[in-house]
Amino acid sequence: MSQPERVLIAGPAGDIETLIDRPQAEARGIALVAHPHPLFGGSVDNKVVWALARACTDQGWIALRPNFRGVGATAGVHDHGDGETDDLHAVWAYACERFGLTATVLAGFSFGAHVQTRLAQRLAAEGRPPQRLILVGMATGFVAGGRRYDAGEVARGTLVIHGESDDTVPLANVLDWARPQSLPVTVIPGADHFFHGKLQPIRDLVGTSLAGLVALG
Repeated sequence: MSQPERVLIAGPAGDIETLIDRPQAEARGIALVAHPHPLFGGSVDNKVVWALARACTDQGWIALRPNFRGVGATAGVHDHGDGETDDLHAVWAYACERFGLTATVLAGFSFGAHVQTRLAQRLAAEGRPPQRLILVGMATGFVAGGRRYDAGEVARGTLVIHGESDDTVPLANVLDWARPQSLPVTVIPGADHFFHGKLQPIRDLVGTSLAGLVALG
């Protein structure tokens, strides 16, 4: 993956700093990758976010990694997922117009995964559902620090990856959320919330999920 392009995209609360990684081959669509909680060090430079972006570009998707509000050069302050969803939608619209592509992959880690479920619902309501939703370390239920995330249902085919030893978002939380949906959860043995030493399995799983995906739209 070559050096990313850094752009400022106009959003509801001001500029949204975004890194753009391009595939070597002809682009199949756009992949929006969302980082973990901004109040706990989350940014586009997070290693899991980088691994997700790399897996997407390896499969021919243009990967956009926006910083959430208050991180880096992005304007605004943390908005508990509401404003962040609006910002991701603005980045998505920018990418569709700039690159002339509407086929979309949404990927996120932790808080970013939770926000991506909300964006997926919005795009589906607009008649533009993502071709694939990828959720890593999904924030749902009560998590470390006493925060609570109420996640809605997601589309069939969503890829959910979680660490067996996650002590930030317990695996039980994700299973409780997935069970009523009959949604498979891929568990990486021994992985903690930050997937230390476990990035390659994430890249492999995402690559396999995207390899057979037909980019529509």
